[in-house]
Amino acid sequence: MRLKTRLAIAFLAFSILPVIFVGMVLSMGKLFVLYRFNEFGPEVRSMVIQMLVSGVLMLVFVCASLTIWVYRSILRPLSKLQEATRKIRDGNLDFTLDVEEDDEIGELCQDFEEMRIRLKENAEEKIQYDIESKELISNISHDLKTPITAIKGYVEGILDGVASSPEKLDKYIRTIYNKANDMDRLIDELTFYSKIDTNKIPYTFSKINVNSYFGDCAEEVGLDMESRGIELGYFNYVSDDVVVIADAEQMKRVVNNIISNSVKYMDKPKGIINIRIKDVGDFIQVEIEDNGRGIAAKDLPNIFDRFYRTDASRNSSQGGSGIGLSIVRKIIEDHGGRIWATSRLGIGTEMHFVLRKYQEVPQTEPSVPESDRRGGSNKKEAGKKDSGKKEKSSK
Repeated sequence: MRLKTRLAIAFLAFSILPVIFVGMVLSMGKLFVLYRFNEFGPEVRSMVIQMLVSGVLMLVFVCASLTIWVYRSILRPLSKLQEATRKIRDGNLDFTLDVEEDDEIGELCQDFEEMRIRLKENAEEKIQYDIESKELISNISHDLKTPITAIKGYVEGILDGVASSPEKLDKYIRTIYNKANDMDRLIDELTFYSKIDTNKIPYTFSKINVNSYFGDCAEEVGLDMESRGIELGYFNYVSDDVVVIADAEQMKRVVNNIISNSVKYMDKPKGIINIRIKDVGDFIQVEIEDNGRGIAAKDLPNIFDRFYRTDASRNSSQGGSGIGLSIVRKIIEDHGGRIWATSRLGIGTEMHFVLRKYQEVPQTEPSVPESDRRGGSNKKEAGKKDSGKKEKSSK
């Protein structure tokens, strides 16, 4: 029952019952005036007194009951709400505010319970975010230290004259270059990750020819793979006129992140990475396949989650920030596409993502009103008449 209804009932009871009781008293008083009270027998006098006392007691009982009813309907949920407020003030969000009343105060308690749940979720998200941020800093620190140490070692080797032959010097310089690229990629990932958290990714969408764009990407990646001793294959099954709407820079980030992840977990003496571009109806599908260690079936659904690692050990040589594939998924989804992976342990992994083709919308000719069409026909007829007159005059 609504609180307004309860208050209305209590108000009517407090208003009407005293009126009824006063009316009874006045009626009896009038009776006493007409007939002297002493003329009644003791039984009648006793009955009248009992009726008056019973009426007073009944009035007191009803008023007390209604007061307690309204008091409990208001103060019981308020006391629960006050206790819940104290718990939240003390930082305790692990409780449930159970209120059975279906009135305004009950609705207030339900809103309060929803607020508590939201606060608890935000607190848990903040704790998880802090844990992930600390893990990210630890990962980045670890992964920056590794290439820096390697670069220092190779530079010291060059300064000390260890790289005595041109071949050895070239090898040292290539290694330093690759390590510097790894550092740059890590810093770039960290910068992009901060933009993901604030939803401020700078996209610049434009029409991109699939054939030429992915061909350039494969050519650029091929130089790096060649220096690492990894064979890169590129297979394009899309016609030359296929176009997509995409951000060229961010799509290149997608390809680079996937390939760098493949390189990171490459465990074969002869590494192979194949890039295939396929036409699948209204979409183009990009497949990047490697012959690395593969991913276990239990880990496969989670590889696009932030900070997820199939190898949690920080002593592994692979390292990585743990956000590369989550960045890839974010970019693909922001392009309206989809990404997934298939893998077999010991054989390799294949990443798939699809992008919708760009298709020109045919422009329909604007409809001409009937009056304009008639006017046009009249103009044509007038033109014919004028031309006939000119012909006759020329003759």
